[in-house]
Amino acid sequence: MKEIRFHGRGGQGAVTAAELLAVSVGYSGKFSQAFPFFGVERRGAPVMSFCRIDEKPIRIHQQVYEPDVIVVLDSTLDPNMMGKGLKADGIAVINTKLPAAQTGISASKIYTVDATGIALRNLGRPIINTAMLGALGKATGLVGLEDIIKAVRERFPQMLADKNARAVEECYNEVKS
Repeated sequence: MKEIRFHGRGGQGAVTAAELLAVSVGYSGKFSQAFPFFGVERRGAPVMSFCRIDEKPIRIHQQVYEPDVIVVLDSTLDPNMMGKGLKADGIAVINTKLPAAQTGISASKIYTVDATGIALRNLGRPIINTAMLGALGKATGLVGLEDIIKAVRERFPQMLADKNARAVEECYNEVKS
């Protein structure tokens, strides 16, 4: 089983990203579950969401304390908190312009992408959740680009789906290790 933890702020779409990831991996016949964790719901407050992926049905129903992968939507969050529990061979996928060494996150592999810039170019708004799924797919191989785009197209109206699909593809192509 692979466990992914998303870190963001309320309003950035961390919950939607986990849900779209779960839908995306389902197209390849894998099992998944996605769920959020947050305290007082308010825009801008730290938010976590989770996704589990496996080849067989998933029976565990609890937070992800030792993720295989973390996806960081907002790099201004506390790096110690985001990296907490990340497995020794864990992967971090981070929305930032900074080089991996300057992110403050310790991980076996760190991938970075300027998802905010990509979202602004494609969506006209800094909503980076779908774009980060492209980076996650490329960095981990857990889900294919086509499956992410298919989930995005099913979730959003056509005009938004087209813009989000372009952002997903651009992040997929621009993520750096």
